[in-house]
Order: sequence, then C-alpha cells, then structure tokens
Amino acid sequence: MKDIKISSSAEARNLKELEAISGNLYLSAVVIAKRANQISAQVKEELSSKLSEFATDHDNLEEVHENREQIEISAYYEKIPKATLVATQEFIDGKIYYRLPENEAEE
Repeated sequence: MKDIKISSSAEARNLKELEAISGNLYLSAVVIAKRANQISAQVKEELSSKLSEFATDHDNLEEVHENREQIEISAYYEKIPKATLVATQEFIDGKIYYRLPENEAEE
C-alpha cells in the first residue's frame, strides 16, 4: 500500500461538509463505505500475499517459531490507518469517482 498521510485515529467530521460534496449525506456515507470495502479488500490481499511466503506445509504447534520479517510486516499493517479513515479523506479530497445509475438513464 502506498504511503498514507492520514492520522490513524478517528476524528470528528463536519456532516454538512460531507453532505455538500454529494448533495445527500446518506449518499456520501454509501460512497465512503463502498470505497472503504475496496481499500480493505486490497489491503487484505496485499497482506495475505506477503504472509503466504511464511506459510508452512504442516501444522505442528511445537514447531511454531517467530519470524522477525513476518512480525515487521504485521506491525506495519497494524499501524496503517483504517480503510474507513482513508476512504473518508479521499472523499473529502475529491479523489473518489462515483455515479448514479438513475442519472445515466435520463441522459
């Protein structure tokens, strides 16, 4: 995942600002939620591919050992901002493209 310059803690948002962007607060929430799901799936896929290198062929509790590189990867992904925070910031910055199917039918 690219370097993200977003605070990893939640902060209060001005709902009027979110409503003004799309014209409807609930539409804004849906757009942010769908983008957050996309980001979450992407991060999960990245993490799974990186951790698959450390997978073992057998499951034996006695042979479980810690791998420093694996711990560093896990720690990095724990520190990055949550997908909802990233999606909200992208929405406010105008980086999310969305369209409404009913508006396309009218055109």
